[in-house]
Formats: sequence, C-alpha cells, structure tokens
Amino acid sequence: MTKIYDLTERDFISTISNSSQLSSGEFTWKTPSNIALVKYWGKKESQIPENTSISFTLDACFTMTTLKFVKKKNEKGDFEIYFEGKKKEDFKPKIATFFQRIEKYCPFLSEYDFVINSRNSFPHSSGIASSASGMSALALCVMSLEKALLIDQRSLSGAEVTRSKMTDDYFYKKASFLARLGSGSACRSIKGSIVVWGNHKEINDSSDLYGVEFSDEVHSNFKNFHDTILLVDEGEKQVSSTVGHQLMYNHPYAQERFNQAEENIVAVKEILKSGDLKAFTNLVESEALTLHAMMMTSNPYFILMKPNTLKIINKIWEFRKETNLNLCFTLDAGANVHLLYPENEKDQVNDFVVSELIQYCQNNHYICDRVGKGAKLIN
Repeated sequence: MTKIYDLTERDFISTISNSSQLSSGEFTWKTPSNIALVKYWGKKESQIPENTSISFTLDACFTMTTLKFVKKKNEKGDFEIYFEGKKKEDFKPKIATFFQRIEKYCPFLSEYDFVINSRNSFPHSSGIASSASGMSALALCVMSLEKALLIDQRSLSGAEVTRSKMTDDYFYKKASFLARLGSGSACRSIKGSIVVWGNHKEINDSSDLYGVEFSDEVHSNFKNFHDTILLVDEGEKQVSSTVGHQLMYNHPYAQERFNQAEENIVAVKEILKSGDLKAFTNLVESEALTLHAMMMTSNPYFILMKPNTLKIINKIWEFRKETNLNLCFTLDAGANVHLLYPENEKDQVNDFVVSELIQYCQNNHYICDRVGKGAKLIN
C-alpha cells in the first residue's frame, strides 16, 4: 500500500519568530486514553516503536489539562504543575524531560512561564493509560499555543507567514508527534476511533513518528464498541511502562514478538473489515497475554496480574462458552481488565459484570466506557 505523503522530523520544526506580542493566555484540552488491540512493547531511541500497534480510542477515560502561559520573567521559562488540585513536584521531572525533547520543534516555549493544571477521570498509574491521555493533552495545548502565535505573528507583520501545513491535519499530526516524545502511546490519543502507530506497509500513511487514524473499512460490528474496565488494583503499578520497555532490549524473545505484532496488524486489519468477532477475540486476548508473558520472561521478571485478574479471565471464558457471546478481554501493563464487546450485547454483559465480576474489583469499582472520537478543545 502506498503512502499519501510522509512528514519528517524537519517538517515539525516551528518557524515562529520572537516578535509575538501574545503575552498570556490559556488553553484546555480534554484528551482520551486508549486501549491497544495489538500492543506496542519495546522502543528504540527517540521514542520510536519496535513494532506497529493499533488501538481503540476511549471516551469516558480522559485527562483534562489546562496550560496557562505568560511571558517569562526570568531568562529561561519555568513551569508549575498541579494534578487534581494539588501541586505535584514529583511530576516535574517527566514534564521537564518532555519540554526538553520538544524544544527543537517548539522553540517559542522558552519565552514563557507555564502553569499546568490536570485531572483524570480515572485512577492515576493503575494500568489505564494515564500517561497517554496526559501527555497528549499537554501536547495539544502546546499546539494550540503555536497556532495562536502564528495567527498573532501574521497580524503583526501583515504578511501571510502561516505555514501552509498548519492545516487541521498538520496540527493533529504534530500534536501526535510531540505527544510521542512524552509517552509513546500518547500519540494514539489524539484522534479516533481507531489509531495506528508505527510504519507498516499495509497501513496507509502510517509512520513511526505519529499516530494516524485507521482509514480502512471497518465493519458495523465494531462501531460503538464497548470497553468496561474492571479496576482490580487502583494503586500504582508495580513497574512503570518505561522500565518495562527497557526490559525488551536484551529479551531472548523480543524479535519474535516484534514479528508477531507486525503480522497481527495485517490480521486485525482484515478482522475489522470482515466483522469476524470470534477472530477478534482470539487475536486481542492472545496479544494481551503475550504482553504479560514478555514481562514474566524478562530479566528481571515481573508479574503484573493479580489473583483477581486471573479469576476474571476464567469467568469470562466460562461465560463465553455458556452464552456464545462475543465478550473478550485485553490488558494493559497492569492488573486491570478491559472487557471489550459489541453494542448489541451490552445488556447481557452488564448483567454479567454486576452479578459475577465486580466482586473481584477493588471496592467494587469499574468504569463503563466505549470507543470515542478523540480529543476535544474546551477553550
């Protein structure tokens, strides 16, 4: 499959001059998490994935981030970060690293001081992709600032200095590109409903640099798909995703895993077109268990599932055998279980969750979510 066009790193370097008079302001973005169907696990330098991944964009699981900016008072800009109303100094190193990585592409950031206010609709660091929604929200705020600066610069100069690429397509691709430099999977939380990240010959316009909307045919079976998230453990993960990815460097099965993922991209593309829910179940569950198998066979090794995770999985298998419904599970790098199922089976699955599964959730907590449409600008 041929590509429509390629954007390179050079295309994302801002040409904004220092003449802007935009002294202060703020932007707020509401950005969803995502759940990978084919998992990304293992990366090269500069947050480049070892294999292609594909994900559903979620709706109810989101991060709301406000970026306030004011012309800097000191020689170099600084920032403060608040999470759910509390100042979070322990978040600053990751955000500082993010700003350092994107400085080349957004040099105007050094002109401002920032205050970042953020909150999640779900528990932080519990296996739901909080870094994905958080970093993508921040990246979109940065892009809104860049767009405002371009408009301001044009009005000051009286010249048409706005780059031709500051279309919506360029805006969202650069946002995804920036988000990737904060958290790899964050590049899949910009648009929806299905997003691919990683250069793959079978996926049109795909890139290692940013996520793209899956543009191939999708069967009606996968429209309005549901994701009920069972919160088995709402605490912080045993091992961060960053550490987990690093364990793939010398993993004895790493290359075979990367090959498997590339083959599964081809398979899931056909599944999404045909509407084959049984094949979808087999692929998605295999991908989830493979991710955890890679963690269990790394050195050092980790078991991220909890006893209740396994109890839920076995309950799902029993339920599916008894009912022949199309409920399946997937897992991120944590203990929580994502239940994936089509719209027309939601009543039976919801009854099953309430009667059989919430007993395995911490404090009976679970989240009813579905496939969403991507990030939204709030102001």
